[in-house]
Amino acid sequence: MSNEIEIGRGKRGRRAYALDDIAVVPVRRTRDPEDVSINWQIDAFKFDMPVIGAPMDSVMSPDTAIALGQLGGMGVLNLEGLWTRYEDPSSVLEEIASFEPSNYSPANTRRLQEIYSQPIQAELITERLAQIREAGVVVAGSLTPQHTQEYYETVLAAGVDMFVIRGTTVSAEHVSQNRVPLDLKKFIYELDVPVIVGGAAGYTPALHLMRTGAAGVLVGFGGGASSTTRRALGIRVPMATAISDIAEARRDYMDESGGRYVHVIADGGVGNSGDIVKALAMGADAVMLGAALARAQEAPGRGWHWGGEAAHGDMPRGDRTHVGTVGSLNDVLWGPSHHTNGTSNLMGALKRAMATSGYSDIKEFQKVEVLVAPTGDR
Repeated sequence: MSNEIEIGRGKRGRRAYALDDIAVVPVRRTRDPEDVSINWQIDAFKFDMPVIGAPMDSVMSPDTAIALGQLGGMGVLNLEGLWTRYEDPSSVLEEIASFEPSNYSPANTRRLQEIYSQPIQAELITERLAQIREAGVVVAGSLTPQHTQEYYETVLAAGVDMFVIRGTTVSAEHVSQNRVPLDLKKFIYELDVPVIVGGAAGYTPALHLMRTGAAGVLVGFGGGASSTTRRALGIRVPMATAISDIAEARRDYMDESGGRYVHVIADGGVGNSGDIVKALAMGADAVMLGAALARAQEAPGRGWHWGGEAAHGDMPRGDRTHVGTVGSLNDVLWGPSHHTNGTSNLMGALKRAMATSGYSDIKEFQKVEVLVAPTGDR
């Protein structure tokens, strides 16, 4: 049975749903939240919560990556960001936070482009990752596909535990007439560390990424609150549908590969605790958080949030968004909460939702019943 609808006489398309369109149905027995486990494991690495800090300069510094690791998650440092371009980026972070409070500001964008035009310094990649390693937490760094071949040897030599290849959209087969593209399958096969790659937003591209040997696939286009990819490029797949499609690709790949499990990680548009609950209910194993962690007092963005897309030299497609500050990183993740809008005690809310629905761990919770409940129907 097809769920395509007619858009016009010459085009049909599937109906897709955002996380806001989905509601979790508590139909089983209830549990005590204290009895619920939200532990997560990818490859050999175990975590107390299914949270990855997005590799964005407003979210993750070496210090916040360490703090997130100590709280039970995994922070990913942007290895093309300010910490690898400046010996001490505090002054430019302060400057970005003091920009005029306006979206679509050509002056703000121009200055961001200037700030990010400073060259990446390989020695700073080594220094920043060493700082995280010395703290005894999982060391994870991120590069875009465009820079992976140039810097991955530096990253591996620095002792990274988890390597993230993250772009607006990443495919297993990039075609170019002007340069030799990154061969993901060959690249991942030759590495000695697990690789998380994305974004992907559909069944087929995700299945191809899984076939490269990736340990995890990022679902979405990243950037969430700060990305304007939809406006600039017309590209968007609502997250609930994207996660469900890629969870199905994971199941089919398990059958195809004889049981190899690839983790599905929701990346982008997961801004509050309810979004986290629904992302896992749709089949995600973990979430990559940007804006949600940018609200922490320790976040380097000082209450502002932006992604690397905002500083792209030719096609900037991101805003510097004001997300405010709601408390310490510990308060944001574990509480106590003093906010009723799902911006703090994110893990407490997740455990309570799972307990209310009667599920004891994340793998079980992925089977929870959901309803389509568009925002306008509430």
